[in-house]
Amino acid sequence: GGSQAMTVLRARVTSGNPPTAVQMLGFDILDWANEGALANLNILAGMEGWDDVVPVALQKFAKHDGKWVSAPVNVHSTNWVWANKAILDELGIAVPTTWDEFVAALEKVKAAGKTPIAHGGQAWQDATVFDAIAMSTGGPEFYKKAFIDLDSETLGSDTMKEAFDRMAVIRANVDDNFSGRDWNLATAMVINGEAAFQMMGDWAKGEFLNAGKVPDTDFLCFRFPGTQDQVTFNADQFAMFAQGSEVGKEQAALATAILSPTFQSAFNVVKGSVPARTDVSNEAFDACGKKGMADLKAAADSGNLYGSMAHGHANPAAVKNAIY
Repeated sequence: GGSQAMTVLRARVTSGNPPTAVQMLGFDILDWANEGALANLNILAGMEGWDDVVPVALQKFAKHDGKWVSAPVNVHSTNWVWANKAILDELGIAVPTTWDEFVAALEKVKAAGKTPIAHGGQAWQDATVFDAIAMSTGGPEFYKKAFIDLDSETLGSDTMKEAFDRMAVIRANVDDNFSGRDWNLATAMVINGEAAFQMMGDWAKGEFLNAGKVPDTDFLCFRFPGTQDQVTFNADQFAMFAQGSEVGKEQAALATAILSPTFQSAFNVVKGSVPARTDVSNEAFDACGKKGMADLKAAADSGNLYGSMAHGHANPAAVKNAIY
């Protein structure tokens, strides 16, 4: 999660010894930019045309006051469902596209004596599921009003109550040992055929691939039912810390390397995420990667790309932690 790294970072910056670059997320980047601690990468970004290839929703966290301050490595989307294909085939379950179809699928799995949902009861995992459920229940306008605008009427609405009621349905479909379980152990339950579904970001795909599983053959990836046209995201970025008045040569070289199409492809093929640039070839990516890239581009073009509340891209850390 990187919390220890952030503690070390604050100590180093305070003592006048900032690191050259730090991997961080969302509002953490903007917090440091507000403190004037980050380097201005505009000249480099202009020369390399970053504005044309990085989605605007992502630029919101890579730029501050009109200046590029970080280099985005990837886009993780968080509203994925991962499914064991053998279980679904055996029970005659089609990929659910609505909440009601999803509930019916859960009931079928439960009746067959298997765990419907593999889940780890940790605050961020609960919030990841809630993210998708809220988007599915109320739609993108509701999601934006609730978690980005923090509109109190929306937060206390009947639609929000319905989202909590749907969370209760999820809660009734996890196993008894879910509390405190790490996310990758929940993924292993789907891999091993102990559970049918997991709601988790696309980093889960790395676990399937590492276990020698093939998308669309051994496991399925699809958007949480009711969020097919939306993408909720977080993004790893390298924030460049100011080392003087000019951007250092090493910083420029690192930022250029990070945003090069070659790196964006090679890294994200392995990580499970998709490139932060929308112009990278999908040739090296598997079926889930290709789907993720197409979804990201479509969502960015239609204005349906939203920062994930659960992953610090909808509101600042203090608010996120209160929601947790």
